[in-house]
Amino acid sequence: MPEPIQAKMHVHPVTSHWVDPRLFGSFVEHLGRVVYSGIYEPDHSSADVDGFRTDVMELVRQLGVSVIRYPGGNFVSGYRWEDGVGPVADRPRRLDLAWHALEPNLVGINEFSKWAAKVKSQVMAVVNLGTRGVDAARNLVEYANHAGNTYWSELRKHHGVLEPHQIGLWGLGNEMDGPWQIGHKSAAEYGTLAREAGRAMKAVDPTIELVVSGSSGPNMATFPEWDATVLDLAYDTADYLALHVYYGNPERDTLNFLAKSIELERYIESAVATADFVQAKRRSKKRINLSLDEWNVWFHSHGEPSPTEWEVGKPRLEDIYTLEDALLVGSLLLSLLRHGDRVKIACLAQLVNAIAPIMTVSSGPAWRQTIYFPFEQVSHFGRGEVLFSETTSPTYASRQFDTVPYLDAVAVLDRPSGMLTLFAVNRCPDQAMALCLDLAGLTPLSSIEHWITTGDRADVSNSPLSEPIRPVKSTPVALVGSQATMMLPALSWNVLQMKVQ
Repeated sequence: MPEPIQAKMHVHPVTSHWVDPRLFGSFVEHLGRVVYSGIYEPDHSSADVDGFRTDVMELVRQLGVSVIRYPGGNFVSGYRWEDGVGPVADRPRRLDLAWHALEPNLVGINEFSKWAAKVKSQVMAVVNLGTRGVDAARNLVEYANHAGNTYWSELRKHHGVLEPHQIGLWGLGNEMDGPWQIGHKSAAEYGTLAREAGRAMKAVDPTIELVVSGSSGPNMATFPEWDATVLDLAYDTADYLALHVYYGNPERDTLNFLAKSIELERYIESAVATADFVQAKRRSKKRINLSLDEWNVWFHSHGEPSPTEWEVGKPRLEDIYTLEDALLVGSLLLSLLRHGDRVKIACLAQLVNAIAPIMTVSSGPAWRQTIYFPFEQVSHFGRGEVLFSETTSPTYASRQFDTVPYLDAVAVLDRPSGMLTLFAVNRCPDQAMALCLDLAGLTPLSSIEHWITTGDRADVSNSPLSEPIRPVKSTPVALVGSQATMMLPALSWNVLQMKVQ
């Protein structure tokens, strides 16, 4: 067996920044089986009186999702929200041009808001700025948030929802820079529309926050000029700039794939620089923060045939994730924690069945993919203060990146409980890592609990029948003074916890 590689992490008792709980969000779109036979399956044995699968709700609650973006995605750019309210029997069936599907409108804003409350999550509602505009957007805010005595708020009450939903976070369209988008617009066209829609929405409810669409990814030819133009036009209306990004490994190059969190960090830093440039240009006191409201690993389902029939809930984008996918998701989460001073919202896309941590079998069980577990652990233990830390480890060069450390790690302190949590990835495919931890300046009050997620191979997956990739509790590690050394297996995601003073 090869000797373990040596790495060090020095954690300082100094706060870098606080983590916004909305960093641990997700995304539900009317796409494939996300809604129909995902969260909603009235004939399922676990379905509640509203038709929602309680087995899925339990897994979502365990995941700790703080905010959920809804109803799209590409879907929203052709969506009429009025189709999804009122008596279900009267709702129209529409062609969804984004995903070549039939939309029955059995679930709309009222049903979804009720479901979100059941899973203890907030709603981030997205308005259609593809085929629609200012009027539909401000009417939806009035329907959802206004207390009463107006046309749209009284219509909500007539539909059986007496109290307003009080949705505080709204997205202004989706990926309008993309030629694939229904109602695709130039940056100037979209920026102007987003400004005017946002003004009307905030006139209805001045308490809401708005996310303006930025580029659909860092590789778009128009990034970051698109973002700068949109922000310049909509700066006074916008509160956040949206970023979207997905990563894949079609080359089956594990070392290069696991380094792609570096690419995310560069994307975030470029978007921050763009937002700050517009702030300086406008001589504004207002700072625009970021919403990474679509992110994940997505490539396993690339090349699947397009549907030939208009169907409800036809399976789409049902990637089955592996150990190496879970490790990259872990590192992407660490990148978000490191940049939590500016990234305030993030939504893992998506939540159920389509590129998702949770999978379901129609009329059968719900089960957890490999990527479920790093998200669950960071969501539960990554809330608090990111501490300054220094890490050193051997590095490698990959096809895309010149210098990649084998160790990727972040420390988060929950001050009220005194719980210090270290998240660490060992990217090395064939050597364990001896991690020397130094807590000088912090007084440990307990030994270190260590949970390890790893496997025999990088391509191991979970299934409805088994979970070979899941956290396993290791032997606690004793501290000698303020120092300890623990072993991180090759290709592993690690969570280390201890009480400190």
